[in-house]
Amino acid sequence: LEMEENQITLDSLDKGTDNPAFSFEGEERQCGECGPSGETKEERRGEGKGRFSSYCRKALKPASKAKHFCKSHAKVLRRVVLGLLGVAYLCYFIAACYLNFQRALALVVITAVVVFFVCWSFFKKHCGAKVLLLLRPVGKCFQKSWPWLKWLVWVALLAGLIAWLALDTARNPEQLISLGGFCVLVLFLFACSKHHGAVSWRAVFWGIGLEFLFGLFVLRTSPGVQAFRWLGDQIQIFLGYTTAGSGFVFGNTLIEGVFAFQTLPIIVFFSCVMSILYYLGVMQWLILKISWLLQVSMGTTPTETLSVAGNIFVGQTEAPLLIRPYLGDMTLSEIHAVMTGGFSTIAGSVMGAYISFGIDAASLIAASVMAAPCALAMSKLVYPEVQESKFKGKGNVQITSGEEQNILEAASNGAAASVGLVANIAANLIAFLAVLEFINAAVRWFGEMVDIQGLTFQVILSYVLMPVAFLMGADWEDSPVVAELLGIKIFLNEFVAYQQLSTYKNNRLSGLEEWDGNRKQWISERAESITTFALCGFANLSSIGIMLGGLSSMAPNRKGDFASVVLRALLTGICVSMLNACLAGLLHVPTEVGDCVAFFNTANFSSTSYTMYTCCKQLFGSSVLENGTLSFTGSWAGQAESVLWLTECCGHYNHTSC
Repeated sequence: LEMEENQITLDSLDKGTDNPAFSFEGEERQCGECGPSGETKEERRGEGKGRFSSYCRKALKPASKAKHFCKSHAKVLRRVVLGLLGVAYLCYFIAACYLNFQRALALVVITAVVVFFVCWSFFKKHCGAKVLLLLRPVGKCFQKSWPWLKWLVWVALLAGLIAWLALDTARNPEQLISLGGFCVLVLFLFACSKHHGAVSWRAVFWGIGLEFLFGLFVLRTSPGVQAFRWLGDQIQIFLGYTTAGSGFVFGNTLIEGVFAFQTLPIIVFFSCVMSILYYLGVMQWLILKISWLLQVSMGTTPTETLSVAGNIFVGQTEAPLLIRPYLGDMTLSEIHAVMTGGFSTIAGSVMGAYISFGIDAASLIAASVMAAPCALAMSKLVYPEVQESKFKGKGNVQITSGEEQNILEAASNGAAASVGLVANIAANLIAFLAVLEFINAAVRWFGEMVDIQGLTFQVILSYVLMPVAFLMGADWEDSPVVAELLGIKIFLNEFVAYQQLSTYKNNRLSGLEEWDGNRKQWISERAESITTFALCGFANLSSIGIMLGGLSSMAPNRKGDFASVVLRALLTGICVSMLNACLAGLLHVPTEVGDCVAFFNTANFSSTSYTMYTCCKQLFGSSVLENGTLSFTGSWAGQAESVLWLTECCGHYNHTSC
């Protein structure tokens, strides 16, 4: 055969054509690599690859068609999937409500909130412009009437507030002390104002009003009390899941008896959850809604408002990250507001630790939320705006989202970021408690030189800050303890103060006697509530360095400005927590003990509780000893077992009746 007859055309393998053979030259090369059928190895490999590629393309044709179909009908398919998910959830929701509506009440509330905001978003997107156009004449008429109408509104609100206070404090006159303390603190901050004539009273009064309305809702209304009590219970249950991880790592023995392994892992867990919520956009949505409310009502700029709103959920150095691109151009008044917001609140991660101490979760949540409008108001009272802000009238401020690629990376980064916080807390506790013990030893030594026994740093603070504690609403006999805790919070940190407050609370709930000699073992429930609000903030001397370091790293060119306003912001933050405490004292409702006779009929006297202590105190007060005969007055007079109950109470508590 001639060479022309043996040459075969080689098509591209990429097109998948079958190539029976390659071109070859010379008889020797052909015969040297031929198999029994006369085909070379290269020919067989090329033929196999071509056929495999062809088969793959034919097999993937349905998938490519499906992909093209999904792209062209993406909106329809999305609606179908969402519709199916909605129908499935509706069936689940109906089944849950049908089986046990009381059990599904939380699900009903959550569903109602989500549906409301979804409907509101849909309405705003499709009908918002039309509604605004229809309401424009009403808005113009309202603007014309507002100069005289606002005075009418303020007079009506003031008259209503005075009438409510007169009726409410008639039953508990001690609430007027908290009201007086609130007014004194506001006047004190006004006296410390940088520019008295430039104060924005709109921001001040709206901030105080929002703080009061929220406190009234949380502490006085049944829906507010029940909602925040339920929320606090759920947070405690949620934080209890930490034991699954910490128990596996450290063992159940350590997490039950060692503080570092019992409380600090909660911060890791909470930080992880917060990072996930940030990745999902939940936290940004919440912060934007709260900042919008504060900005519209108080007239503050978007940047400072956004940072203060963020402080409800995150710490004093994390919240300014929300406005990091704008920090270099902010005025001194706006910087002061950012710092005050950081000093006035606590981070969500450490809040979990305080809840694990036994501090009331609802009070901590309420204190953090109430502090946001109050911090903005007092900040504008102490450092009014006298410069032209670049962000005044700006529609919105963009919040940057995280750089995580998926939810697992967000969870991991959140847990890793908490390691530094946990180490910082542990190191500060070791250092501050050791320093406190050293200071106590030194003060005790100086006291003994002049025959003063038992003098400590806490005792000095209890005397210095005792008038402040009394003005916040604490009873005079509880004021030294409240003042001591307040001083520890200011000069050391709130972590140590909350730990000691939990000791007092546990002593009360355990039913210990109120006095052990000259030392008070617990404080009243009202004083506990006031102290919980007063301690809720990062305003302490050690936070100055944290605040300056965090903000200076974000805007190094403003380091001098940060240092010039930080002390004023610290003072404002301390007073904001005290104002919250005054409001808590004003709105506090004493818990009723109930029927002590019914309680003693079912009580087990082998252990004590606060209810048993209160009922025994009532029994002691009703007992009368005349001519060797013991008798009882009131509801105890007709009870045949009153003497037996008195004997049991005397076994736990000391009294003259015993």
